[in-house]
Amino acid sequence: MSYARFYTLLKRVHNADEAKVDLVSQFTHGRTTSLREMTPQEYDAMCNILEERLNWMLRKKRSLVLKLMQELGVDTTDWGRINAFCLESRIAGKPFAKLTSNELEALAVRLRAIIGKGGLKAQKHERHPQVEVCFIMNGKIRAEA
Repeated sequence: MSYARFYTLLKRVHNADEAKVDLVSQFTHGRTTSLREMTPQEYDAMCNILEERLNWMLRKKRSLVLKLMQELGVDTTDWGRINAFCLESRIAGKPFAKLTSNELEALAVRLRAIIGKGGLKAQKHERHPQVEVCFIMNGKIRAEA
C-alpha cells in the first residue's frame, strides 16, 4: 500500500512526527503506531478525517485573512483585486488561492500589523517640478513651461 496520501496531508500538520504517531494510535485504538500495521479501512478513515480537518482549518484561515483585507479597504468581492493585493511582494507574493496554511497565518500577522499602524497608505506619486526653459532668440527672452 502507498502512503503518499497520508504523508502529503502530514506535511500540512505542525509537529508532523508527533502527529503521525498520535494519529495512527488513535485510529487503531492504541493497537499500533505503525502505518504498515493499519488495516486499509483504518488508513482510509484516518486520511478522510485528516483531509476534512485540514480543509476546515484552511477555510477558517482564508476567511480570517479576507476579513482583515476587508478592514484595510480591499474589495473582497472581487477576486482580481484580492489576487492583485496578495501578489504584491510585500504582502504575500502569490495569488490568494495558492497560499498555504502557514503563509495565511503569516499574512494574517502582517495584515494585523498594517492595521495597527493605521492601515494602507495611498501611494505617493512623485510630482515633477515644473521646469521653466528660457530661450534667447534675436535678443528677446522667451520662457516656456
